[in-house]
Amino acid sequence: MDLRFTDEERAFREEVRAWIDANLPADTRERMASGRTPTKAMQVDWQRRLYDKGWAVPHWPVEWGGQPWSAIKRFILSEEIQSTPAPSPLGFNCNMLGPVLVAFGTEEQKKHFLPKLASLDLWFCQGFSEPGAGSDLASLKCAAKRDGDHYIVNGQKTWTTLAQHADWIFLLVRTDPGAAKQQEGISFLLVDMKTPGITVRPIITIDGAHEVNEVFFDDVKVPVANLVGTENRGWDCAKFLLSNERTGQARVGASKERIRRLKLIAKEAPGGARPVMEDPRFRSRLTDVEVQLKALEMTTLRVLADENRQLSRGKPNPASSVLKIRGTELQQAISELYVMAAGPYGLAAPNDPEADGRNEPDIAQDWQTLAQATYFNWRKQSIYGGSTEIQKNIMAKAFLGL
Repeated sequence: MDLRFTDEERAFREEVRAWIDANLPADTRERMASGRTPTKAMQVDWQRRLYDKGWAVPHWPVEWGGQPWSAIKRFILSEEIQSTPAPSPLGFNCNMLGPVLVAFGTEEQKKHFLPKLASLDLWFCQGFSEPGAGSDLASLKCAAKRDGDHYIVNGQKTWTTLAQHADWIFLLVRTDPGAAKQQEGISFLLVDMKTPGITVRPIITIDGAHEVNEVFFDDVKVPVANLVGTENRGWDCAKFLLSNERTGQARVGASKERIRRLKLIAKEAPGGARPVMEDPRFRSRLTDVEVQLKALEMTTLRVLADENRQLSRGKPNPASSVLKIRGTELQQAISELYVMAAGPYGLAAPNDPEADGRNEPDIAQDWQTLAQATYFNWRKQSIYGGSTEIQKNIMAKAFLGL
């Protein structure tokens, strides 16, 4: 397999790079470059620019806003967005729910939701994990009982990322509590977050951020028309969705950008100290991560090249578990290098103009104050979307027949 980019692909990369440079707002670019996540307004504005260009959902079918591109061209677009860095299209809409609706949704659901997902006119969040059902997702207990033309949903979801911004939620619920296997009797519903009976409670993480939430459902009425796929067969939708989510978690472009920036940072000497790049242990660790990242990039390209064959079989690609494990492990390793580079300046309070009651002087740069917060926050990466242990079980079964 020849993994070198063609002249056409290199020209496309230059086209993408030039368009991003001309269209990414300066305040969004600055915020992303500092290591912070975009605001909701920034995310919506940027995704609509991509949508108007026809680049928000290139991996979808052309009839729903996609592009007749190869998987490699889609990879190039994603890599350039991440490496700028600019906000990636909202994953819940574009990489998770959208492909599920294309594969399992009714024509009415596709016509109503897909354009709004691509343009971010509707912001979805993911209602999968529960207090007792995380990596073992099939043990979920949030229940939906059929009552005429509606389901009545009761239960709780947790770690619901960005639910405070969401207009809708896609939800796994148990519709047959007597099913013989845990994976059976689960259904996939789309729920309007404005429906009476839904309560969103913030969970403030160790870095002080409001990223995740608890979501409670008390006698929430959901139209049966919002069922995706077949009742009690929602696990098929979930497996399909998680395969797409795991492939996207490799985030090669984002890791390459962080490494590029780290090299520049490591040559600085804050406070007169010796630049950390002169530390042989740091250089050795940095080189090791770079080599592993190049190997991950090559593996990602091989998986993408095999994408059409996998889709024709109608099954998720188990190789996505490989990308998920290596991608998240490398992102965590890079966050450790940032902590090493920040040194004692990583203990300073973040220079956050939105923080209340802060009266300390700014003694460190943004990247330094964010280094430890990012390190702690990114411990979750090897857990969400299916923990590393679960991914190894999938690989053992798919590749080794165990």
